[in-house]
Amino acid sequence: MPKISICIPTFNRVKLLPFAIDSVLQQTYQDLELIICDDGSCDGTPKLISQYTDSRIRYIRHSQNIGKSNNMRAGFEAARGEYFIKFDDDDRLTPDFLARTASILDHDPSIDFVGTDHWIIDIDNTRDEVKTQENSRRWGRVNLSAGIVDNLLEVVFVQQSFQIGATLFRRQTLEELGFMQPNWQNCEDNDLFVRLALAGKKGYYLPELLMEYRVHAEQQGINRAIPYLQDKLRYLSSYQFESDKLEKVRLQRLAETQLLLGLRLIEKGEVQKGRELVFAGKSFSHAKAWAGLGLSLLPGGVREKAFEVLRQVRG
Repeated sequence: MPKISICIPTFNRVKLLPFAIDSVLQQTYQDLELIICDDGSCDGTPKLISQYTDSRIRYIRHSQNIGKSNNMRAGFEAARGEYFIKFDDDDRLTPDFLARTASILDHDPSIDFVGTDHWIIDIDNTRDEVKTQENSRRWGRVNLSAGIVDNLLEVVFVQQSFQIGATLFRRQTLEELGFMQPNWQNCEDNDLFVRLALAGKKGYYLPELLMEYRVHAEQQGINRAIPYLQDKLRYLSSYQFESDKLEKVRLQRLAETQLLLGLRLIEKGEVQKGRELVFAGKSFSHAKAWAGLGLSLLPGGVREKAFEVLRQVRG
């Protein structure tokens, strides 16, 4: 049995996927299996995978798209390693990622997962040091010391410091929690980390840049906003924290998400549902809420143009 299972879920990323695959095959730690889960790609991904002859590569292809978290769950269920990592098809691991993180899990059986910092790279695989430093500051990693994280729930929920593609887990720990929630497209990683913390699992932070997270145009777009906000609303509604501090943060983020989703739905013509959400989230910004409710009274074509003008002014 391989010591480490690496899962790369993919969908129509044939041009970027080879970089992700090669980053696994070039690891200094080689006791591994690579599971590539194809969520019904129609861009030549099967032909690409057929060109790899390494017997450690396993290819799971779904005949049709089954959704992001379901595709990831298929890879997890196929895994045989003691340790497990999932990272996206447009990202890469640095050569020492597995060696550095696995050694920590080997040394201390009480640790359930090890997370690292990561580089920001562009479409051409160029590392951006400025954006990398900004990213580490934004997500609170510059304030995390090496070692076991004491306030894990605060770190993974408030700061959101751990990135799932830069984290090696004990597979048994993930099995206990059921890994990713089924039928989620977004926030499934945030949800997993919160469930790990609530279950009393132990996380270790390694402050080294051992993974490369790619930022590119395909990740953007207004059409992604509504599904993302819908899943974020479901995620934030799944918990009620005992800590007053954390619960205050959760309720603030819940109100913000309700407001933003409501505004998007009004803009797209789902006026009634949008109004309900805007009203529910009005505590986050009364000004935005009343502006959105006012715009919801406009005729469709005029309403869309008004939202576009507001977006340009805000931008």
